[in-house]
Amino acid sequence: MLGSPVHAAAPVRGETDERYDELFKKYGKRFFGPGFDWRLFKAQAMAESNLSPSARSRCGARGVMQLMPTTFGEIRSKNPELKSIDDPEFNIAAGICYDRELWQRWTEHPTDKDRLSFMLGSYNAGRGMLLRAQGTARERNLDHRMWSSITEVAAAVRGWRYQETLGYVTRIDALLETLTGTAKPSPPATRPSASPGPPGPR
Repeated sequence: MLGSPVHAAAPVRGETDERYDELFKKYGKRFFGPGFDWRLFKAQAMAESNLSPSARSRCGARGVMQLMPTTFGEIRSKNPELKSIDDPEFNIAAGICYDRELWQRWTEHPTDKDRLSFMLGSYNAGRGMLLRAQGTARERNLDHRMWSSITEVAAAVRGWRYQETLGYVTRIDALLETLTGTAKPSPPATRPSASPGPPGPR
């Protein structure tokens, strides 16, 4: 996991705010490929911060994508063009890059929907917590690769604020459905081998 987990923020204001749409498109394409529905990341940002660049959580997460400074620092170490956590463009770019890091770590799921749920759940709670939940699922002879198994055992995982995480994933699904009419985005294409250049000014 890259740094501390990030946490969901306040209720959304609605889907009509389009000020960052071009950034979600740009970095969704950069880190997930052109076939991926960029509106998933907008839905995630709506759940995280109401699309507010000045949002701050009690635990210190910041910006549109509610990144912890330690997480942003680790992402920036690999992407030095991402200069500031408080710049909305760099915050969005780093959040989607972090999603990509998590996506690449969840590889054994029966469906892309399961894989997306593990990606989003670990963005909220941390990958380590979901690995513990998978261990509990195995102990109960459940398919640990399925998100439904995680929701079934969540209450038994000690130290996990599971209602927040499960609610976070469900909320993003609902927001995506509002934005697109479907909660099943296409799986990402292979990321281009060329290193991404620095984000352009906006």
